[in-house]
Amino acid sequence: MKIRIKGDSIRFRLTQTEVKILSENGKIYDSTNFGNVQFSYSVILNANIDNLEASFNNNHIVLKMPKSLGDSWFENDIITFDHTFKTKQGNVLYLLLEKDFTCLDNTIEDQSDNYPNPKLS
Repeated sequence: MKIRIKGDSIRFRLTQTEVKILSENGKIYDSTNFGNVQFSYSVILNANIDNLEASFNNNHIVLKMPKSLGDSWFENDIITFDHTFKTKQGNVLYLLLEKDFTCLDNTIEDQSDNYPNPKLS
């Protein structure tokens, strides 16, 4: 799972295996250890929401996805979910959740579990 944060937007990209785990188990989790502090992030399915939502507490970002969409995400061709989310503090946060495609350019990262890029066909 990769995350990209820029200003008031957060983008999560999941590999094929991660999308399958999310669809089957209802959650996916990862973290980065900074020594004495751990930053973690997860995507969870939630039956009580209609759109993507996010929260940040104790160095942990949680992206919530409607369970009705996430349960079948691995089995369908939907690539992206997005939503502009208004926080409890009143600011606007853009959320993007997508399947991770292989890159078109050369990269050193392992892409063996990424979705095939449709632009390569």
